[in-house]
Amino acid sequence: MVYFIGAGPGDVDLITVKGRKLLQEADVVVYAGSLVSTEHLNFCKEDVEFYDSSSMNLDEITQVIYNAYKKGKKVVRLHTGDPTIYGAILEQMRELDKLNIPYEVVPGVSSFTASCARIKREFTVPDVTQTVILTRISGRTYVPEEEDLEGLAAHKSSMAIFLSVHDIDRVVEKLKRGYKDENVPCAVVYKATWQDEKVIIGTLKDIAEKVKEKNIKKTAQILVGYFLDDCGTYSKLYDKKFSHEFRDAL
Repeated sequence: MVYFIGAGPGDVDLITVKGRKLLQEADVVVYAGSLVSTEHLNFCKEDVEFYDSSSMNLDEITQVIYNAYKKGKKVVRLHTGDPTIYGAILEQMRELDKLNIPYEVVPGVSSFTASCARIKREFTVPDVTQTVILTRISGRTYVPEEEDLEGLAAHKSSMAIFLSVHDIDRVVEKLKRGYKDENVPCAVVYKATWQDEKVIIGTLKDIAEKVKEKNIKKTAQILVGYFLDDCGTYSKLYDKKFSHEFRDAL
């Protein structure tokens, strides 16, 4: 079996218990060396084979997995965050399907949830927003026109923007046009849960300058939306006057 595992956002203890167990049992580990903390590899067996995929192409990755599988070895493909979000695992799974190699995807903690946790906020605030949009700005990887950042921002939902901090000026301009408000709160979290984490708080009016002052150009989440303010609203879930299946109203 081959396992695609989300290693979490940075802190090695944010991998799931299942992911850690499979990593400890692996005979071969193909890991995203440019993003995954190498501390994860300390939990592997002594005789495990390591392959850093940062310099490998799809054919090379597939060949390593195929060779290991044919020898009856357990393979872990270790991705950062959660592999189902900007993990480029679909193309890898297609290749394994062609070779009739069985695999499983083990989810992980994404950098967008880790970033929100680090700034002690909740994406879904009652009476403010109940929707979270995960997206990125168009660059070398095309984004469909219908998913342009300006159009998505018009919904005024909570937003987590991946892979875009290098183009912060363009991101901000699109968000301003979409939200029609330059005072929308923003946070940029660089390397959430890593030891060198940085958190920048601002609004669409000043966040770009603050980011450039800190020289942040990659490996950062851009969080945008009114959820970042403490709006003082409360949910019904714990309201003593609100009854539900497990509790009567007072």
